Amino acid sequence: MGVIIGMDPHKRSATIEVVDERGQILAVGRYGTDRAGYAEMLQAGRKHPDRLWAVEGCNGIGRHLAHRLVHDGETVVDVPTKLSAQARVFATGNGRKTDPVDAHSVAMVALRTPNLLRVEVDDDLIVMGMLVDRRDELGRARTQTINRLHRLLLELFPGGAPQFLSSRKARVMIATIKPRDLVGKTRRRLAVELIVELEAIDKRIKAVKKELAVLVEARGSTLMGLTGIGPSGAARLLADVGDIHRFADRDRFASWNGTAPLDASSGDQKRHRLSRAGNRRINRTLHIMAVVQLRNPTEGRAYFDAKKAADKTSMEAMRALKRRLSNVVYAQMTADQKRREAASPGGHSGTTLQSSVTDLTPDVGSSDKPLPGPATNQPRTVLPAVS
Repeated sequence: MGVIIGMDPHKRSATIEVVDERGQILAVGRYGTDRAGYAEMLQAGRKHPDRLWAVEGCNGIGRHLAHRLVHDGETVVDVPTKLSAQARVFATGNGRKTDPVDAHSVAMVALRTPNLLRVEVDDDLIVMGMLVDRRDELGRARTQTINRLHRLLLELFPGGAPQFLSSRKARVMIATIKPRDLVGKTRRRLAVELIVELEAIDKRIKAVKKELAVLVEARGSTLMGLTGIGPSGAARLLADVGDIHRFADRDRFASWNGTAPLDASSGDQKRHRLSRAGNRRINRTLHIMAVVQLRNPTEGRAYFDAKKAADKTSMEAMRALKRRLSNVVYAQMTADQKRREAASPGGHSGTTLQSSVTDLTPDVGSSDKPLPGPATNQPRTVLPAVS
């Protein structure tokens, strides 16, 4: 196997520990993340010819270093923070936490876990991730602007503005009033400024959605053909999931996105509870998809009504629908990936361990048993070890 270089990354520093195949510590060091510090760290790592870099949290604080290492031709695997935290507790027996201890935990996880995701930099997916993050930021800014506008219009108009307010409706309303007192004039002027800001935000959102739609279609994805998934939802799925083959089956995918219920049975009592774990951004995308399907005469609406007829509560029926939609998305992404691989030169089959620095390694524990889905189970693929 050679050596494992475990890294505990931070914004301005990184601590590494080099261990051999038996777990013996060969070297420890702390380096800066500026050009000089990174070059020194890379030089220290390259003293070992057969090496594997294990970076904690490649979807978060470790992303910038993981990308730099990959660009420099290094082999990098993503170590989820949850796994390294468990290794740290088992190793120390308490909550003691330092950078060298964290680096050691990361190295031990990489040494003993054969199916960690290998980091690969996919420019298209990185751009999608950045744009969809920008779209979410604009959405939050739009909500804040509308809330401020509602507050001012409530003071200008008895009863305030309609619940679903747009910039056009706000302009029509504000044009009908011309206060004569200083307070009223100031409120109207501030409302006009907020309307201008809302128009600018809407324009940016429209441009980002258009750009995302082009990127998703260029990727060969058909996710936007599913009811309830637009350019933002499709881009979020592609950017966060990366290679769909990293999930052995749709049950692993459901556990990763948090739509699989957790088994909370005890003795003769059989019950499941809502999972609060998983990728919450993908869970939100599936929730929006479910809400849109419920508002239209779709198969999702029929499935929801069938669950309600079977004495399920509205919340239980919604959870079951999100679980079903997770299967639909998994099947669609799997089909798209197969078509993409077949169309590429020398298309390949089987599973892969490559990641786009998207998210954590899927990990299903004994309590993460998903409910059975509507279709037949996908065949389980054995994941090869990363060396």
